[in-house]
Amino acid sequence: MGTTTRIAWCDSTFNPWLGCIRVSPACDHCYAAALSWRTGRRDHHGLDLWDPLARRVRTSPDYWRAPLRWNRDALAAGRRHRVFCASMADVFDNRAPSAWRADLWQLIRATPAVDWFCLTKRPQNIAGMLPADWGGGWANVWLGTTTENQIEARRRIPHLVAIPAAVRFLSVEPMLEAIDLSPWLGALDWLIVGGESGVGNRSRPMHPDWVRDLRDQVRAAGGAFLLKQVGSNRALWPGVKHRKGENPIEWPPDLQIQDFPRRSGPSMRAHPPGSAKVAGELFTR
Repeated sequence: MGTTTRIAWCDSTFNPWLGCIRVSPACDHCYAAALSWRTGRRDHHGLDLWDPLARRVRTSPDYWRAPLRWNRDALAAGRRHRVFCASMADVFDNRAPSAWRADLWQLIRATPAVDWFCLTKRPQNIAGMLPADWGGGWANVWLGTTTENQIEARRRIPHLVAIPAAVRFLSVEPMLEAIDLSPWLGALDWLIVGGESGVGNRSRPMHPDWVRDLRDQVRAAGGAFLLKQVGSNRALWPGVKHRKGENPIEWPPDLQIQDFPRRSGPSMRAHPPGSAKVAGELFTR
């Protein structure tokens, strides 16, 4: 749950609450569920946080103040801070109390120098859970969904591309098969690809040619491509030694790509006046 991270596409992680349930094949070897189990995290009734009956657990007020610090530091440095929001949860989980999500939107309002990457496996819930003034999207919120196979691509992407956003992205991790994204690429800005990790050689393998095909698809459409890792099952990746396949130097030269999309809108656009005051009241009480 820590705020620092080695994830290649963000600077920090932030979890407004903890807990989730499995919804698709991407969840079969969920790192968050495994971490929760190893560390003994439980809900208020003693249930493991990934138990289907468990309730979500909100993180502490002190923890919620960290993004305010990141925002101040980003403004001072003149460099935006990238945050993966809900690495141990899902922002659009309908089991999370709506009041907590409203608090999260207030925090996001108060941190215009932070780019919030909201990645979900529940894009069908996005439209009903956005703030009332979402309009054409907030400049510091990037919306994404996980698409590990063709079935989930067909099921999830239409919900994502129906929502206006500063940046729309896909996380194809774990990539479980070749995927055709051509019906939606015109509405997507960024593609993150990764092989499965965390269970050693039991990790489901990702073929290099699947990755090359996605790279070619997204580049032909003018989008950005980032290969995060090749995964722990490295049988198809000779020369890769890193346990998760995270070292780009070990990859084939044509796949050593970690690009980011160009931002749309002003680089440090603020949200409506007074949002910082609201957040100050909310996160210091």
